[in-house]
Amino acid sequence: MNYAPDSNSFNEQLAQCLTQLELAEEIAAELTRREQTNQFDTWFPNEGPLRRELYVKHMQFFAMGNVEKERCFMAANRVGKTIVGAYEVTCHLTGRYPDWWPGKRIDHPVDIWAAGDTSETTRDIVQKELLGVGGESEEGSLGTGMIPLKYIVGEPTSRRGVPGAKDTVTVRHVSGGTSKLGFKSYDQGRKKFQGTKKDAIWLDEEPPLEVYTECLIRTMTTGGLMLCTMTPLEGLSNVALKFMPDMAA
Repeated sequence: MNYAPDSNSFNEQLAQCLTQLELAEEIAAELTRREQTNQFDTWFPNEGPLRRELYVKHMQFFAMGNVEKERCFMAANRVGKTIVGAYEVTCHLTGRYPDWWPGKRIDHPVDIWAAGDTSETTRDIVQKELLGVGGESEEGSLGTGMIPLKYIVGEPTSRRGVPGAKDTVTVRHVSGGTSKLGFKSYDQGRKKFQGTKKDAIWLDEEPPLEVYTECLIRTMTTGGLMLCTMTPLEGLSNVALKFMPDMAA
């Protein structure tokens, strides 16, 4: 006796399998997307290779925000200086502070500048770390940086004359309001740092003294924070000596 499978039943089962496979792929893709757009929560956990106990100096830097207006994370390259700056800036912009956070907390939306030495390095390093996009071709995806995608409101405005560079970003704050993040670079000159008050300013790599001084003025009426993350490539410069007064001749 010959047995011939029901072709309709077989096709239905095949269709169901394909549907389930497509659903599994969609779920996997969504989980990957969520992980990529929430880098903030992957840093400084209780356990794992990025656990807080391995980042003693980083924790000390955060904690000093409670007592010091001006802070500098001065260290060699590739030790996480930029991560420190991007993480703290994200905390203040969003109002999201982890339970373990030892530093200053700001309970309202903020206006912050983040700056690097040139327009290109600000785009490729500072902007990339915060937003996930940087480079002339805008490589990467918005929201894959330190600021979670769900907190970025709309599209960042672009900076004229610098391909792929952003000028300002609106960030959702847990209070219900919105914070503002602006990108600057030292090669714009001191005058471009004039005029407006800021709740915090992050300078990635060593700025000229006149730029640092101008930024400090911007935080005077707000009780704002000055964060500097740098490798002292200029040696015992005036800016470096601000944080190492005992080294002054």
